[in-house]
Amino acid sequence: MKEILQTMWHTWTTGGWVMGAMVALSLVMYVNAAHLLMTAYRRGLTKATDDILRNWVAQPASAPASVRELVRYTQDEVHSVKDIEGRFREVEATQVSDLDRRVAFLNVLVISAPLFGLLGTVLGMLLTFKAIGIGGSSASEIIAKGISEALVATQTGMMIAIPGLVMANIAKRWRNEYVAFLARLESITLRHFRPEFHGMTRFFVRKKETGAAPSPGRKNSEAVFA
Repeated sequence: MKEILQTMWHTWTTGGWVMGAMVALSLVMYVNAAHLLMTAYRRGLTKATDDILRNWVAQPASAPASVRELVRYTQDEVHSVKDIEGRFREVEATQVSDLDRRVAFLNVLVISAPLFGLLGTVLGMLLTFKAIGIGGSSASEIIAKGISEALVATQTGMMIAIPGLVMANIAKRWRNEYVAFLARLESITLRHFRPEFHGMTRFFVRKKETGAAPSPGRKNSEAVFA
C-alpha cells in the first residue's frame, strides 16, 4: 500500500500543474457518469415483454412503482388518440431530453481529459527545449524532468478518458433502450384505447375486384373510419 501511494505521489509531482486540473476533471466526470448511469438504469422496464406491458396498460396498479406514474399519466383524462400521443411526447421531451443533455455533457468531459494530457505534453516539451537552449551542467536534469512531465500527463489523460468513454457508451445504450421501451408502451396504449374513441379508428379494406384494371399508381384499398 505504501509503495502504491509513493508511486501516485511521484506521478503527481512529475506531471506538472496540469495534474491538478485532470484530478478535478476526473472527479466531476466520474460523479456525473455514476449519477447518469443510475438514472438511465431501467433494465427491468426495457426488458418487459409485450404481454407484461399490456397488463400494465390495462391495470396500472399492477405496474412497478417506477412505471406506474408514467402509465397513469398517459391515460388519465385522455379523450382521443392525439391526447395519448401528446402525453408520450411530453414524457420524451422531459426524460429523454434530460438524458441527452447529460450524455452530451459527459462526452465533453471525456474529450477534455486527453486534451489536458496533450497540454501537459506541450508544456513538458517546452521545458525540454528550454533546457537544451540554456545548456550547462543542469541541462540533463531539466531535460529529463520535461520529458517525464510530457509522458506522465499524456498517460494520465488517457487513463482518465478511457473509463469515462466506456460509461458514456453504456449510458447511451441504456438511453436508446428506454426510448424503444416508450415507443412500445405508446403503441400498446394506443391499441388498448383506440376502440373506445369512436371516429378515430382507421383500418383498410380491399375493394371488390371488378373487370376494370386498377388505375396505375393507386392502391387497391381504401381507408374506412369507424
